[in-house]
Amino acid sequence: MHRYMRAIGFSKLKDRKELQKLVTDVVVEGTERFYTSNGDETLLAEFCKDFTQSNGNSSGATIGIAVCGEFDDDDKFTYEYYFPYLHGTNISSEEDVSVERHAACESYAGVCDDIRIGVSLIFYLQNMIPYVKAKNSGILPVRGTTLTLSALSTKGTIMMPINKSEKDLIRNKRMSMNRSQLLNAARKGDEDAIESLTLDDMDTYTTISKRIQKEDVFSLVDTYFMPYGVECDHYSILAEIIDCNLIKNKLTEEEVYLMTVNCNDMVFDLCINKEDLYGEPQAGRRFKGIIWMQGYINFPN
Repeated sequence: MHRYMRAIGFSKLKDRKELQKLVTDVVVEGTERFYTSNGDETLLAEFCKDFTQSNGNSSGATIGIAVCGEFDDDDKFTYEYYFPYLHGTNISSEEDVSVERHAACESYAGVCDDIRIGVSLIFYLQNMIPYVKAKNSGILPVRGTTLTLSALSTKGTIMMPINKSEKDLIRNKRMSMNRSQLLNAARKGDEDAIESLTLDDMDTYTTISKRIQKEDVFSLVDTYFMPYGVECDHYSILAEIIDCNLIKNKLTEEEVYLMTVNCNDMVFDLCINKEDLYGEPQAGRRFKGIIWMQGYINFPN
């Protein structure tokens, strides 16, 4: 059973029989259906069903389950895998994205090199069918795409924000813009920018090494984004909460928190079961936890 089903309100699934019934319900009563050929005379299909209760969700993000598989020559559908999803609403990145197929099944991972993160961001691709269509049409790589990221979590903690004045916010924003410009220049081979970034990192390391002896690390680090574990699309994050809604799964009636967070200047939506979150989330506070990152490539019309 998928570990992140509980993140969208399915924490009480008991056995494989209940799961099979749920998968069948998604296929039969799916709110969205997508089809395409994979180039080998096989018809791929993806069925999605939204489980978001309509009231109380002002962000527009939706939770649900996607079931993927293929039709045979007798038009019989065989499901290969399923996954829980959160469809976000924010444009998280405008950098180019590359996609690679997973070895075990017809699913895909996306890779985005966004300089704000500092590492190659790897995510689970939600819209597999549109990508396969674009691939079979021979129009890849598609330029001008944007990326909508979202995340599911099974364990998180709410932390208070760092006390910052208006002057501190302006200075931090200016420093972030300067660093982004230097990173862009460094990616193009500018040696002065590389040297400047190296010196900045050394200064930061020295400052933190001195202050960490008397101060808590979370009073020094505002946000962070780090790979976690052996699965490449899992991350440990500390992010500022921009918006928060408590919504219900309309099938199970379980409550889940839907948050819009800002992590290293990257904005995306995050979903976690109310029972798995320690603390009371509010805009301005911070979320600390482990996430499974998903992404939706917005192909231009």
